[in-house]
Amino acid sequence: MIASPQFNYLSPTEYLHLEEQSDLKHEYLDGEVYAMAGASDRHVTISGNLFAVLRSHLRGSGCRAYMSDLKAKIETSNRFFYPDVMVTCDERDKSTSNYKQYPCLIVEVLSNSTEAFDRGDKFSDYQQLDSLQEYILISTNRQKVDCFRRNDNGLWVLQPYSIQNPLVQIQSVNLDIDFASIYEDVEFQV
Repeated sequence: MIASPQFNYLSPTEYLHLEEQSDLKHEYLDGEVYAMAGASDRHVTISGNLFAVLRSHLRGSGCRAYMSDLKAKIETSNRFFYPDVMVTCDERDKSTSNYKQYPCLIVEVLSNSTEAFDRGDKFSDYQQLDSLQEYILISTNRQKVDCFRRNDNGLWVLQPYSIQNPLVQIQSVNLDIDFASIYEDVEFQV
């Protein structure tokens, strides 16, 4: 006989309490928690490079950049995710220290195991954030960046960047960043 796993629903409040005490990070999807795996050298380097540029660029602006240890809360779908990089300029986010609800920019650095989820269901959940203006996906396998922007009609429009078009325009925070800065110290196998 095969034992079926027992599902114990966690409320968002219970999740946040347990997460504060946990040595591991977990994402929360409507009552279920999922442990997060570690990241590769390329993944961490790319995230750090982008965060460093954003942090410097945003200094004194009232906006804040955060790295992968702070959660984004999507209330409408009962989700908490840990984006690789997130920026909020919304005053309401100052009232919460463990998560942010009103980001204008979310960046996910892709890995082979998470790319489909980051492009699919996670992006669908992020789209429910009315404050979100841009969602950026950065490849760790080659120099490629996909920037999804919400247009004036509320539709998400893809702007791809590649080695032929290496100046990424992040309109939500008025920043242009080149591939040399994003991929600094990242080595690709030939």
